[in-house]
Amino acid sequence: MSAMAFERIPASEGSPHKRRLVGTPGQWVIWGLVAIFFIFLAGIVVSVLVQSFATTWFTTWLPDGYTFSWYKDAWKQFQLGSVIRVTVQVALLVIALSVLLGVPASYVLARKSFPGKQLVFGLFLLPVMMPPITYGIPMATVLYKWGLGGTVWGVIAANLVPAVPFVIMTMTPFIEQINPSIESAARMSGAGTGSVFTRILAPMLVPGILASCVLVLVRTVGMFELTFLNSGPTSNTLVVKLYYAMNAAGIRAPQSVAAMAVVYMAMMLVILIVALRFVNPTQLVARIRDDNMG
Repeated sequence: MSAMAFERIPASEGSPHKRRLVGTPGQWVIWGLVAIFFIFLAGIVVSVLVQSFATTWFTTWLPDGYTFSWYKDAWKQFQLGSVIRVTVQVALLVIALSVLLGVPASYVLARKSFPGKQLVFGLFLLPVMMPPITYGIPMATVLYKWGLGGTVWGVIAANLVPAVPFVIMTMTPFIEQINPSIESAARMSGAGTGSVFTRILAPMLVPGILASCVLVLVRTVGMFELTFLNSGPTSNTLVVKLYYAMNAAGIRAPQSVAAMAVVYMAMMLVILIVALRFVNPTQLVARIRDDNMG
């Protein structure tokens, strides 16, 4: 459906031209529903934000007063310092390992032709296309059997399953865009495989690697299912700790939980803003669609 457009209205002599927004009834209905959705979403965010500063807030439109003490209370009660440290540790290690594993795999998929190549690429896409819970439970069973369940390394191993495919999906088109003759010329000049990769390819792949790192960072910090199934008391990330704060037994001030939610929202907002600086979501979706159709 085409978007609404501005229509120029002829003005009377001596008066400037005016414009008005025109559109079909169907377009107005769609835009109205979109506006309602964003108003509803903004209301939820604002209510959580206001509650995190409220002294008390029950039946009135606005809280009785405001205070910053709930953030201090949430920091101590939920041990946010330790939780954020674990979240950052897991995210950085997942990024590093997924890049180390995904970039060489992307190079092979971009440069080599072998039987079953499309099948292999399709297998890499499965953890991204499937709901995490479908393979998370069997994987958690295996990790607990190996003694990794409930540890930071278990959380890292679980998050690597969707992270490596993200790197491969991002890096493969970057490598395909590089002319293979550049590598051939370097090898003819006496450069080894390591030198070709570190001195020739690596500088060209920096944008793709940055995009991969940001995607993995967003995915890892926001990943609930796999982290929840494999984490323990000392390996919970912020999103899992927020779930426990809301649903665990005991009495907790809703303002403290709201303060913790605001901390999580702020962290995700910063990550998403950084992500959009390096990643074009439209191109990524188009890439996934083309790979599936191919």
